[in-house]
Amino acid sequence: MLPRAEMNVDAVVEKVRPIIDDVRARGVEAVLEYGERFDRVRSESVRVPTTALREALEATDPQVRAALETSIERARAVHADQRRTDTTTQVVPGGTVTERWVPVARVGLYAPGGLAVYPSSVVMNVVPAQAAGVEGLVVCSPPQREFGGRPHPLILAAAALLGVDEVWAVGGAQAVALLAHGGTDTDGAALEPVDMVTGPGNVFVTAAKRVLRGRIGIDSEAGTTEIAILADATADPAHVAADLISQAEHDPSAASVLVTTSPQLADAVDAELVTQVGTTKHDERIRTALSGPQSGTILVADLDDGVRVVDAYAAEHLEIQTEGAREVAARVRNAGAVFVGPHSPVSLGDYCAGSNHVLPTGGCARHSSGLSVQTFLRGIHVVDYSEDALRGVADQVVALAEAEDLPAHGQAVAARFGTRKDLSR
Repeated sequence: MLPRAEMNVDAVVEKVRPIIDDVRARGVEAVLEYGERFDRVRSESVRVPTTALREALEATDPQVRAALETSIERARAVHADQRRTDTTTQVVPGGTVTERWVPVARVGLYAPGGLAVYPSSVVMNVVPAQAAGVEGLVVCSPPQREFGGRPHPLILAAAALLGVDEVWAVGGAQAVALLAHGGTDTDGAALEPVDMVTGPGNVFVTAAKRVLRGRIGIDSEAGTTEIAILADATADPAHVAADLISQAEHDPSAASVLVTTSPQLADAVDAELVTQVGTTKHDERIRTALSGPQSGTILVADLDDGVRVVDAYAAEHLEIQTEGAREVAARVRNAGAVFVGPHSPVSLGDYCAGSNHVLPTGGCARHSSGLSVQTFLRGIHVVDYSEDALRGVADQVVALAEAEDLPAHGQAVAARFGTRKDLSR
């Protein structure tokens, strides 16, 4: 019964499949045609010249540049501590298993370009990939008509600040298809395919990631943004309303959910919403989101029930604005990210907390994590046994192989010790 934004990816899959097939067959020419059709601009090339990245950075407002630098610095500090180290376990004398953490070789990082511009998403994708040790990074963002068929200058500036020199001016399903299959640019330069695509996007990007999953790795199927706030009578209704509005600003389908033990707070928040929405820039978009079936207020008898409700909802962003907020937050099992107390709003996490804002949506926080260094690492087990170590377990291997009716498995061990059997029976 909890409100939930609807996103029917299945309905879009068959719409994007022909686009993916076309990009695989015709490459960049198909990509440029789709850019002309969907973004109303035809780029001269897919890859943005590195000189354009430097120029965009030089032209960036100093205050915005300083804010991006702060965001990068804090994100790097948090993500540097996530890097796993290789571990070797001595199972028996002469027998070890080492788990090596190896980064994905080449990754495509998608930065949306729809109702807003998201240089912060460039930061959130690039920083953990770099911390993981990914060597090949491509930032992909839709071409903008007002910028001559290149991505928004702030996207280019963020890439330059992060040391990424490969940016592609392509968006939508065709971007994911080109990242997966690669191609040849208009100047004859190779656009190498990637091993993995991460980053949020619209339903067409999500559908393309679903279709191409397997050929490429993906982080998740991102849905519409959502915020849930668990609050009691101690919460400030002005703060709660402002935070609900902040996420409703993203999209008319964005979800804003208040879970509270206090009817008085619920009424006060409703009154604040009426006042505050009228003063916002994107008031129509926000009103649509707040009045949609995906948004609402849920009254609960006590905080125990409140925790059960927010765990069932598994919000992308969960704020705890209650008495003893840290203790309540520690009881939460399901959330993409948890924001504790009156001075940790979701907006802080969107930009400068140091945490990552690419998070699971649509209830996927019940089983999935947000983007992190681990996203870009693969664990590889390295098995190293000596002759004596293998001899010590040979009989057990043979016994299990024969129990599973796979005698050749056992023979592969027995043969090393001069034992051969007729395996034809």
